[in-house]
Amino acid sequence: MIPRYSRPEMAAIWEPEARFRIWLDIEILACEAQADLGVIPREAAREIRKRGAFEIERIDELEKETRHDVIAFLTNVAEHIGEPSRFVHQGMTSSDVLDTCLSVQLARAADILITDIDGLLDALERRAHEHRETVCIGRSHGIHAEPTTFGLKLAGFYAEFRRNRERMETARREVATCKLSGSVGTFANVDPRVEAYVAENLGLAPEPVSTQIIPRDRHAAFFAALGVVASSVERLATEVRHLQRTEVREAQEFFSEGQKGSSSMPHKKNPILTENLTGLARLVRGAVTPALENVALWHERDISHSSVERMIGPDATVTLDFALARLTSVVDRLIVHPENMRRNLEALGGVIHSQRVLLALTQADVSREDAYAAVQDNAMKAVESGTGFLELLKRDKRVTDALSDGELEALFDVGYHTKHVDTIFKRVFEE
Repeated sequence: MIPRYSRPEMAAIWEPEARFRIWLDIEILACEAQADLGVIPREAAREIRKRGAFEIERIDELEKETRHDVIAFLTNVAEHIGEPSRFVHQGMTSSDVLDTCLSVQLARAADILITDIDGLLDALERRAHEHRETVCIGRSHGIHAEPTTFGLKLAGFYAEFRRNRERMETARREVATCKLSGSVGTFANVDPRVEAYVAENLGLAPEPVSTQIIPRDRHAAFFAALGVVASSVERLATEVRHLQRTEVREAQEFFSEGQKGSSSMPHKKNPILTENLTGLARLVRGAVTPALENVALWHERDISHSSVERMIGPDATVTLDFALARLTSVVDRLIVHPENMRRNLEALGGVIHSQRVLLALTQADVSREDAYAAVQDNAMKAVESGTGFLELLKRDKRVTDALSDGELEALFDVGYHTKHVDTIFKRVFEE
């Protein structure tokens, strides 16, 4: 992933230095377990831990010759350890190192992403309470529907990202497994207790049944979870983009001093951050299908998954980390315009109360079909003519025969639509 969309802590997980350090840790831990079992001399294990080291440049040089990254790594490590290096990698195969390392990296990445989501949840909760009673229009199909509150909008996003947090915890748990079972996963040349020891020290769980690799359904579930989180990022970003449109202007991204919106039109304030987030979400979701296709490998293993994971592992996690941090900043600094929300709420002359009128008529012994026709006729006239909906209803005998002026006026109370906001907030933030 390019530096523009990378944050240091997440990017560091995927640097060669971090990857080879994990490989070395796996090999050292395996030697210690082998020594405890009497397979290799205890002194050799101590020397391996003491002398174990590597140089990235040397590994790269050796790989040009060997065409095998793990062998190049082991050769370089042996150059540091000397004679005891003959005990390194006892009974193991390359995938033991590669897959266990990937598990460590994905688990660490998940920890960062969970922390990112926590930060976003904090921002959403704060802004939701701030606008708990800020009334705005709710829309379906992009068209005015009925009143809601801006706080309730944000509470819905909070609930969604809380579910996303749970998804990430599940994904982390699934992917955090250790595989040190040797060629084709039979433990023929390495004791299962070695795997258990390495797993415990790396914070992983032993893979119950492996082939030569960790089954890729685990990784597919992990990247699918990232894809869902990314889609939630896009949904919130899209909401902000729509609300920032000139004709709506109910909320907008923070526009810093000195910021420019257009090279040709100085008046522009564009939703560049949320548009950027929409694009980043597409990139993260782009990792999901390849991860799913990695599940079906030939027999006990092939390496068709390897090239995919070398790219989607860093790219998807680094991108989502950046996106979550950016979205948190957008929410935290979002500018809200309650006065424009009120203006838009009243733009159509009160037709947003049509359902209340419909229900009141049916409760006053008018058939649903007749009630719907009367309400729809007047609502359409109100929108087309600019005459107030309530005024038109008071002129319609189909309506006034069933409801008094006072009863009609009571139906136009915006507060009625938001009377259960407290109940919803309690469900979201307290239960």
